[in-house]
Amino acid sequence: MSEARFQGKVVQITGAASGFGALAARRFAAEGARLALSDRDGEKLAALAGALDAEVLHAELDVSDAAAQAAHARAIAARFGRLDVAVNNAGVGHHMAPLHKLPPEEFDRMMAVNARGVFLGMQQQITLMLAGAGGAILNVASAAGIVGAGHLSAYAASKHAVVGLTRAAADEVAKKGIRVNAICPSFAATPLFDEMADAVATRHGASRDEASTRIAARVPMGRVARPEEVVQAMLWICDPANSFMTGQAIAIDGGLSAI
Repeated sequence: MSEARFQGKVVQITGAASGFGALAARRFAAEGARLALSDRDGEKLAALAGALDAEVLHAELDVSDAAAQAAHARAIAARFGRLDVAVNNAGVGHHMAPLHKLPPEEFDRMMAVNARGVFLGMQQQITLMLAGAGGAILNVASAAGIVGAGHLSAYAASKHAVVGLTRAAADEVAKKGIRVNAICPSFAATPLFDEMADAVATRHGASRDEASTRIAARVPMGRVARPEEVVQAMLWICDPANSFMTGQAIAIDGGLSAI
């Protein structure tokens, strides 16, 4: 497989300052892409942008803000004149709690960032791609978006919404040269996983390492994913050669959704 499969392509990534987003930015840059990066953490994002060997447009951005999403899309159009790939990666989680005890504000926060953020992003991305030569959109959902996830009800609801948005959009634009897919990772060694492990540790009076082991034991492969395993799949889904896949929610979960 060519190491320059994204040569000259314009790739937008939200939530790019850390985790999957930051690693994806590095991988796309290594394969020749020009990047439009955004994150709420502007300082960390600027540091990443400065370290990449690529042309980079970066912006501090709250994905739940419609005006901010529109402004970022205008900046992408002005800078690059096109958009080829979009990765809607920005997302948040909540503390573990049974549904009947979860504050309604947490549900609202999950839906605002995880679902509304993807919806607003796709509105702008589809518009840019329709004006150009089409493209590929990848929404980062979760295994919690295709299976039940007890004690993570609001997070799961938001990620199920991402899968629904993905499939609806894919149906709408399939004949217009735009592919829309979702990736559904389970537990992976990212900052979000550390937050979950800390929550489990608190709940069970354990250390983070003990909690991490407890979580990994739920996965048939007996471990959590390495971020590069998930990002490798992200690039494959967006690869121009992967031209007949759309409307799919691809689980990268060590077999978790198979049980």
